[in-house]
Amino acid sequence: MSENTAPVQKKKKLKLKKLPFVILGLILLIFLAVIYIKSSYSSGIELAKKHGQKHVNYEFNGVSNKDGKSNILILGQDRIIDGSARTDSIMVAQYDFLNKKVKIISVMRDIYAEIPGYRNYKINTAYTLGGPELLRKTLEKNLGIPIEHYAIIDFNGFEEMVDEIAPSGVPINVEKDMSERIGVSLKKGQHNLNGKELLGYARFRHDEEGDFGRVRRQQQVITALKEEMVSLPVLLKTPKLAGIARGYVNTDLKDSKIFRMGTSFVIRGDKKQNTLTVPIEGSYQQASYPEAGAVLDIDKEKNKKAIQKFLNE
Repeated sequence: MSENTAPVQKKKKLKLKKLPFVILGLILLIFLAVIYIKSSYSSGIELAKKHGQKHVNYEFNGVSNKDGKSNILILGQDRIIDGSARTDSIMVAQYDFLNKKVKIISVMRDIYAEIPGYRNYKINTAYTLGGPELLRKTLEKNLGIPIEHYAIIDFNGFEEMVDEIAPSGVPINVEKDMSERIGVSLKKGQHNLNGKELLGYARFRHDEEGDFGRVRRQQQVITALKEEMVSLPVLLKTPKLAGIARGYVNTDLKDSKIFRMGTSFVIRGDKKQNTLTVPIEGSYQQASYPEAGAVLDIDKEKNKKAIQKFLNE
């Protein structure tokens, strides 16, 4: 054996001796990671159980696009009166598994719509009359949006999630003083808002902008939360946040699909904000009907074309 090859062979033997310890170390890290994920997820579930509402198993006949895209109806549940629920916000979120893109359509709740089996009302009335399934049918009939799944967000859960994501508050530039009619009092200027304050800000509509202003603020809040979510401390909290969400969000999505969608987006997803507000500009007029009050009368065909272009581009 030459003098040059002896040190090389020594190094190889040393590496071979270390290999079992390296493998053992990796197995231990994976084991600890699994324990951490399960423990954090469970703690989130338990936190939600203390305050969350009982989930209802709704009938929902979602339609799959079969094109690598999944459209999810996202509803903010306002309150329940005499057993009837109201939705404060209506959104459709699309996740494109192939291109790793998220798109969000905000639907004005005051749109005057044809509700299958009922007379015409504001579009959000469909949820009160027949839950997420009737609202799904109404959105497809009036706006041509095929929906596969639903997710109903409990507002208590929203507050808990925000406080977990950003214990010091979420930075928001409040454009005007906002009154106690939203459950909190906000002053104009740059502030770090906690969960309750951020929810009040997103729900404010008592000005000349009305529902259009509220939708704009909801999209502003989504952008601010997205920026908080990509920070390392929050990424480490992801399992706990998933547990909180699972406890507070009533959905027909399976855990496996939520995990696959979330993992895909966090690792490779396009983090740009892609949003559309419906009705689009120049496609509606203010109107009033005895049975529905003040509404938005929309050009349905113009909005359908805009929605299809947005979802398919």
